[in-house]
Amino acid sequence: MTDLSSLIACPRCDAVYSVEEPAVGERAVCARCHTVLIAPRKRAGKQIIAIALAIVVLVIAATIFPFLSIRAAGVSHKSSILDAALAFSDSPLLVVLSLTVAAVIVFFPVLRAMLVIYVLTPLVFDRPPYPGAVRAFRLSEALRPWSMAEIFAIGCAVALVKVADLAQVAFGPAFWMFAALVVLMVIQDSFMCRYSVWKSLER
Repeated sequence: MTDLSSLIACPRCDAVYSVEEPAVGERAVCARCHTVLIAPRKRAGKQIIAIALAIVVLVIAATIFPFLSIRAAGVSHKSSILDAALAFSDSPLLVVLSLTVAAVIVFFPVLRAMLVIYVLTPLVFDRPPYPGAVRAFRLSEALRPWSMAEIFAIGCAVALVKVADLAQVAFGPAFWMFAALVVLMVIQDSFMCRYSVWKSLER
């Protein structure tokens, strides 16, 4: 009977392979769809924790400072990310929509970053995982498709293109924080070798 621990399945096309761990800096790639399966990196854990801390700080700061200001006909208005997320909260029927938008662009990214810190911190220092680390990492992975900061950024870009002809638009500090946040989230996901994390948690 095949030992399941010696097998790995591609998360995209479900192709199954026998595990052959690459050296640090190398990658194991799915032969069918070219998805990266294993990509160990030297000191990746510390780098991911640093990025996760930066994400938490940037998200909190971005919700405090103005995201953008609009000026038209002598009237100006400043808006933060939370103002945009809760724009429909005045209507009782749309409160759920507003809370959902706030969750996917603010709460979920922060929660994912904190879960990653919780899971990786003891592993980086060669200590046993914290209680519930497996569930925490599983939740972090489950939230990944719902962390839509980059979708919000694209939507803002499209809206600003349309508004620019009608009013004067100025970017606030939160806009640049959010832009850096989107880049850091992409870098964090690219640095994360999920196979290595699961293997460390199983040990």
